[in-house]
Amino acid sequence: MWVQLTALSLILSYLLIGITLVEALLKCYDIGNFSTNSEYGKNRDLILASLPSNVSAKGGFLTTSIGQNSNKVYTLAMCRGDSSPYARYECIYRSIHNLVTSCPNQKEALSYARSPCHVHYADRSFYGTLELEPPEAGSNNDDITSNLTQFYTAWESLMDTVGEKASNGTSTLKSANGEADFREYQKIYTRMQCTPDLSHKDCDSCLSLSVTCCHGKKGGYVRRPNCYFRWELYPFYTSNATPPPSPFSPPPPPISLPPQSANSTNTKEGGGSSSKTIVIIIVPIVILVAVLVILAVAVVLKRIKKIKQENQNDKSRVESLQFDFNAVKVATENFSNANMLGRGGFGSVYKGQLEDGRKVAIKRLSKNSGQGQQEFRTEVILLAKLQHKNLVRLLGFSLEQKERILIYEFLPNSSLDNFIFHPVKRLLLNWEKRYKIIEGIARGLLCLHQDSQYRIIHRDLKAANILLDKEMSSDFGMAKLFVPDQTRAATSKIVGTFGYMAPECARHGRYSVKSDVYSFGVMVLEIISGKKINSFTNQDLGDSLLTYAWRNWNEGTAWEVVDPILKDGLRSEIMGCIHLGLLCVQDNIAYRPTMASVVLMLSSYSMSLPVPSRPAFSMHSTGEKEKKPDSVSLFNQSKGEAIQVSASEASISELSPR
Repeated sequence: MWVQLTALSLILSYLLIGITLVEALLKCYDIGNFSTNSEYGKNRDLILASLPSNVSAKGGFLTTSIGQNSNKVYTLAMCRGDSSPYARYECIYRSIHNLVTSCPNQKEALSYARSPCHVHYADRSFYGTLELEPPEAGSNNDDITSNLTQFYTAWESLMDTVGEKASNGTSTLKSANGEADFREYQKIYTRMQCTPDLSHKDCDSCLSLSVTCCHGKKGGYVRRPNCYFRWELYPFYTSNATPPPSPFSPPPPPISLPPQSANSTNTKEGGGSSSKTIVIIIVPIVILVAVLVILAVAVVLKRIKKIKQENQNDKSRVESLQFDFNAVKVATENFSNANMLGRGGFGSVYKGQLEDGRKVAIKRLSKNSGQGQQEFRTEVILLAKLQHKNLVRLLGFSLEQKERILIYEFLPNSSLDNFIFHPVKRLLLNWEKRYKIIEGIARGLLCLHQDSQYRIIHRDLKAANILLDKEMSSDFGMAKLFVPDQTRAATSKIVGTFGYMAPECARHGRYSVKSDVYSFGVMVLEIISGKKINSFTNQDLGDSLLTYAWRNWNEGTAWEVVDPILKDGLRSEIMGCIHLGLLCVQDNIAYRPTMASVVLMLSSYSMSLPVPSRPAFSMHSTGEKEKKPDSVSLFNQSKGEAIQVSASEASISELSPR
């Protein structure tokens, strides 16, 4: 009977119930505060900003301190031992962000991130000291209900073995994982870890107290300032290559029935018992399957109804957005060259005035796009749904044989290139306005890449496609749309502008969201320098704006890249943006940040950035050796400070790692 009930319980638990996990835990200790511009506060910000890179490089654990006497800050950071370097970096950064945001002036705080990792800082030395509070715990909602004796025997033996192995670790790693057979088709998996600065006895005490939390459950975890413990009925640590089990595990072998008796009465009784058992098994399964089928049919019908409604709404929307082609010709004076605002990889843009007096920007797409009318209408509907303050609003479209017309709102200040490269107009854009323009472009791209219904790649991002409103805020319009959820595409036709085009696009015709990131990086360097990407003519050195910025960055003269009229701007922001631009134009697509990371870097209170590698299309002579920068920039927007911190953790001022 236990076999049948357990099988049904497993099906229901996987369908309806998941493990209950607590979000990140944060503790701001009430032991004292520091003032805003105090020496302790500066030391805390400096040492926290250095942790992501250094913890990742050190394998996931680091204790460091900085300062003297009452201004000394002690930190400890630990990640799960099987996490990747990138996961460590991201987890530690998130923990620091939570600490600085939620505990702005507390002298001691601790953050558990969900990945998991944790960061602890204080004005006292706590290294090598066992601390059990505050704990964070979570467990599966289900209990172990069958084979209890076998389970507890296997569970307790495994906990003792793995706990002892973790406690016996070295001064650099106290971590262990293991597994044990629970029954023929299932195993118990666990992972335990202590901060390596603990003694064998303290590590064992921390883990022993933690394993008591989830006794009898189908999984759980506990985290404390000095140790981590988790166990499950499926493999969850990356060192085990076995994939998680299917939700519907194979059933246990059938129970052997006793031999039949010669007594006919007993035979009938046995047959009646078997019939009852079969009914108990079959009826709940049939009911469950019937409920699931009904729910599935209801969901499908609801989805079909929603799609029909959306199609009807889209049809009405298309009709409301379509303009008569003759009206467009009148508005642009038959696409007169006098009304042309510019020409790009996708077509020409004209200034026009509609019959109701509205001024509009009319984009006449290239006739060789090969796009059908229905495909074009579908794209127009999706583009019209894009609503963002940094995206030019699409007002409508027009179709006439091979003509494809898009009609946008008109922005009076023309495009960005008419300002930053103009000898007089560039004076109107101080650093504060240029920084807002950079932020606006980044947020507009993020909307296309991540926040819209479909992932959209712009493919022709350049200064000429950045339009400025009356307040010099940045907007941009027409984006190239790909099929739903597609993040990259190959094309036989190279579309875009050389100089702004990423190397994988120019060489192989492959586009992705990282291609837009490359173009964004080029524009950032143009905005800061006031120079066009192709304005360099020193062919002996193979100079371009990218190599010029890269060489000055390596030689410690990055300030030479900055437009002279910006020299009064906030130095930390300007240097941080040069660093960010160089990260975006790296040749290796995997090293470029996403636009989500770019926006985070621009809006972050204080963070460390990875060291950029040589940019794409770098054409220095082979005799020139690349200088690897040995530090990363920390730019603090609120305090206006620029600091150089060692990427290898060796020479932060007054920083003394254990």
